Amino acid sequence: MEKQELRKLIAIWFEEDIRDGDHTSLSCIPATQTGCQQLIIKDTGVLAGVEVAKEIIDYFDPDCRVEQYLHDGDHVKPGDIAFKVYGRELSLLQIERTMLNIMQRMSGVATTAHRYQSLIEDTGCHVLDTRKTTPGLRYLEKEAVALGGGMNHRIGLFDMILLKDNHVDFAGGITNALTRARDYLKAKAAEGQTERFLNMKIEIEVRNFDEIREALATGIPDRIMLDNFTPEKTGEAVRLIREFEKKTPSLEGKAGKRFEIESSGGITIDTIRSYAEQGVDFVSVGALTHSYKSLDMSFKAVK
Repeated sequence: MEKQELRKLIAIWFEEDIRDGDHTSLSCIPATQTGCQQLIIKDTGVLAGVEVAKEIIDYFDPDCRVEQYLHDGDHVKPGDIAFKVYGRELSLLQIERTMLNIMQRMSGVATTAHRYQSLIEDTGCHVLDTRKTTPGLRYLEKEAVALGGGMNHRIGLFDMILLKDNHVDFAGGITNALTRARDYLKAKAAEGQTERFLNMKIEIEVRNFDEIREALATGIPDRIMLDNFTPEKTGEAVRLIREFEKKTPSLEGKAGKRFEIESSGGITIDTIRSYAEQGVDFVSVGALTHSYKSLDMSFKAVK
């Protein structure tokens, strides 16, 4: 995430929490008194948000000094110390909750992504995140997914074409949706930003085997998303797609085109491997960013 954009968020976070002052701390802590607090890990998982925490600290009080021991992406356990912060005690107390909120959430997302990916690591399949993120925190949550070993899907509606069921129904079917998407990208490329639009991938969600066959016949999509297929049906779909590729030497002018295949829809920690073993390239899991458990940690005074 760009530093300038992150600082805009940090400003909002502190305005939400402090407004005209932390009256608890102001009432009992001398303004010039200095001290130290340390970030203590209280759970097992993957650490994320350290670099964001450093930006939070620097934004609030550039005179604070961070002594760092652990880094984003490190595997942590109870008792580990991520870093210590030295500075005005008033600053340390006011930074505490905002910093912990972000680090606990990012670490929870990273830990969840690691759990899912570790179950399918040997299959060659990758777990993907989705757009089911906390408004305003999407970039940070997606960064946390990557730190945990998962992969980012599209960031938003602007960097990929993903034709879902509603797009298909509104467009009048699979073929209409795909051909319009292809023609749109060609027209946008002709207007300018040629490289961006010619390289923008087209993915389509399919709900049954007829839709798979229709999507394949167009030769247009880069990726086919199997929505709410069972593992058994997923295996059949993968075989159908790969057989089609073998029989069709040239698609959309690309010799030997290979369709990426993604499984999606209600996939859990208990079922992800059964999908990955069917030969799909990706499994998308909304739970990475909407059903994670924050990693427990605290920011305690060092006496």
